Amino acid sequence: MKGLGTALITPFTENGTIDYQALSTLIEYQIAGQVDYLVVLGTTSEVPTLTLAEQDAIISFVVKQVAGRVPLILGVGGNSTHAVVERIGELRERLIADFAAILSVTPYYNRPQQEGLFQHFCAIAEASPIPVLLYNVPKRTGVNLLPETTRRIYDAHPEKIMGIKEACNSVEQFTETVNIANGDFAVISGDDDLAYEMMEAGGDGLISVASNAWPKEMKKIVQEKDAMMQSKMGHRIHLLFVEGNPSGIKTVMSEMGMIENVLRLPMVPCTENTQMVIRRALAQG
Repeated sequence: MKGLGTALITPFTENGTIDYQALSTLIEYQIAGQVDYLVVLGTTSEVPTLTLAEQDAIISFVVKQVAGRVPLILGVGGNSTHAVVERIGELRERLIADFAAILSVTPYYNRPQQEGLFQHFCAIAEASPIPVLLYNVPKRTGVNLLPETTRRIYDAHPEKIMGIKEACNSVEQFTETVNIANGDFAVISGDDDLAYEMMEAGGDGLISVASNAWPKEMKKIVQEKDAMMQSKMGHRIHLLFVEGNPSGIKTVMSEMGMIENVLRLPMVPCTENTQMVIRRALAQG
């Protein structure tokens, strides 16, 4: 999987239910912005706050709305290997029919050793009927999937492991992963603020939060390795993460008139001060 993928937010109405009209608008905005694929139920979607019934409803809605126009990747992860494997089994027919790959985050909170990560992802690879994209995001999970472990997982299941979303926020580790991949599997950045640097380091693309709001701009950074665009977008991208994700991107998209600025607890909207700073940044263009 190459190019730009958007990690879709989940819009909510003022009473906290899923806003399917806003989700429809968002999907069309992404496709018009020429993103290469969409990530459904990733971290940015607030998936821990969604019931399984809501997750299934979002899957059905997105699949129907997209109607095959761009590939879809589905987030299926957790900190219980058994539960993740079980969920993959429940979704098996849907995965085969509608998704290009699953995106599976490293187990969070319980912080497994590298051997535990290896066995966890091997179990997922064996269970999944479609390719698997590993997801390393140490700041959120408390565990870092090292490049050599990523290579070991790939070597154990080269037919299933398509690559890694590497959101380590380290150009050094990202470059090491690119080198150890040696072209055998994709290395995709998960860091909007370092998109240009990661593409220069040999990355295969970006799974982006910022592209929810700015798909054309982020596509230009990824596709053309546009350093000037990265510089232009730098402050706005920084503001997305001042108070956490997706609080920042939801503030931006609310200001753009695309969604209500509603999150589910324990996430809350940005403070009024941060919202004011974001508003000012958007006004400056």
